[in-house]
Amino acid sequence: MELTGKRILLIISGGIAAYKSLDLIRRLRERGASVRPVMTAAAQEFVTPLAVGALSASHVYTDLFSREDEQDVGHIRLARECDLVVVAPASADLLAKMAHGLANDLASTILLATDRPVLVAPAMNPRMWSAPATVRNIAALRADGILLVGPATGEMAESGEAGVGRMAEPLEIAEAAGRLLRPEAQSLQGRTAIVTSGPTHEPIDPVRYIANRSSGRQGHAIAAALARLGADVTLVSGPVTIPDPAGVKVVHVERAEEMRDAVISRLPVDIAVMVAAVADWRVASSSDQKIKKQAGEAPPPLLLAENPDILSDVGHHGSRPRLVVGFAAETQDVEQNGLRKLERKGADLIVANDVSPQTGIMGGTRNRVKIISRQGVEDWPDLTKDEVADRLGALVAERLAGL
Repeated sequence: MELTGKRILLIISGGIAAYKSLDLIRRLRERGASVRPVMTAAAQEFVTPLAVGALSASHVYTDLFSREDEQDVGHIRLARECDLVVVAPASADLLAKMAHGLANDLASTILLATDRPVLVAPAMNPRMWSAPATVRNIAALRADGILLVGPATGEMAESGEAGVGRMAEPLEIAEAAGRLLRPEAQSLQGRTAIVTSGPTHEPIDPVRYIANRSSGRQGHAIAAALARLGADVTLVSGPVTIPDPAGVKVVHVERAEEMRDAVISRLPVDIAVMVAAVADWRVASSSDQKIKKQAGEAPPPLLLAENPDILSDVGHHGSRPRLVVGFAAETQDVEQNGLRKLERKGADLIVANDVSPQTGIMGGTRNRVKIISRQGVEDWPDLTKDEVADRLGALVAERLAGL
């Protein structure tokens, strides 16, 4: 009964996955929550208000211009008289409205007016999910602090269609709601944290640089997850193309030395999570002018110098954070390399993963990690990078509570 006394506003949008909302209502209520449903016009083409109302034991809201429901500005009341807004399924259309601040029906108006946490469970065809417009919309929503659960990979309703786009199962959505509304949802209140993210760019000349394929998605997601738990978070980010996470102070840098200086200057903190894929080497002496090719001559040699080891500097610093978490991006011997890194760097935890090209992890949206500590190794399943971030945030809070 982890949701006892909690009020959940459930917005059901259109799509075949709307039938799962009936089971979701049951899952939420069996955990003690009261569920107040809102249905879009499209949702009513798939499930009926009668079924939703019977399972929720509540009036079903469907019309922004209802004479009865809007007598006391009902859409504002619905937006505020809840502890959490859940959108399941969240169609591509409703996500686009949310991302652009449109408010032309009851559901989108509530979502624009609410000051409560919002959890969305996207559901759509894989090509719709991967369409550039949807990718942009999801990035904007994440930057605004909207929380996602799923989508999952699997068969679609359409014959012969499979991929990422299935709505998360009702049990998974209910568990995500429970995590958000537990008392420990502010378990890092009063704590300070620093997170690094993205690649570094080490200049060769004003045009060229040495870099890697890191997108920054995992580091940004972790910074946002720690902030949601109440921590005061500073994110030191290398050059990325994704938005800054909501509720986080962000310092933008380019080179490894700049990142190291930004991190060290902000110690002491309680938590350090070093996620950035920092370039191991830089050009010993970069050129102020573009290096030109010379006909008939060999390319000029690039003399490399070793970059600072930011994780080791933090792990062995006189103002060492109480909890130091490092990342190990490997292409072979993941566990063994992670264990060696744990000892060398002075870290408490190493999050190790296989970033071989075939995994799609470097630059992708999913991750599969091993959590390595002096107590052993824990394998986590394939998850979205947001889900990895939420799990790691909970683990950080648990570890700090025991220190």
